[in-house]
Amino acid sequence: MNQDTIAEITAQTFRVVLLASGPALVVSLVVGLLIGLFQTITQIQEFTLTFVPKIIATFLCIFVMSPWITKVMVEYTRGLITSIPSLIR
Repeated sequence: MNQDTIAEITAQTFRVVLLASGPALVVSLVVGLLIGLFQTITQIQEFTLTFVPKIIATFLCIFVMSPWITKVMVEYTRGLITSIPSLIR
């Protein structure tokens, strides 16, 4: 195993992490932006108003996207496990 192989595996790992966590992070960002805009317009500064909708939206996104996230992670893991013999040489 050389440095190029390690760099490639690391890049794939970061790609999978971004693909798996990206949808939930984007949903949380958009909901937080909309709630912040709503709070600015109405001048309501309720502390729980920012967190509860973001948590609900994030969990809904994870629930809806979980089959796809699982597929991405299983494909990455399967590819990594099947490449072990070639990495050992």
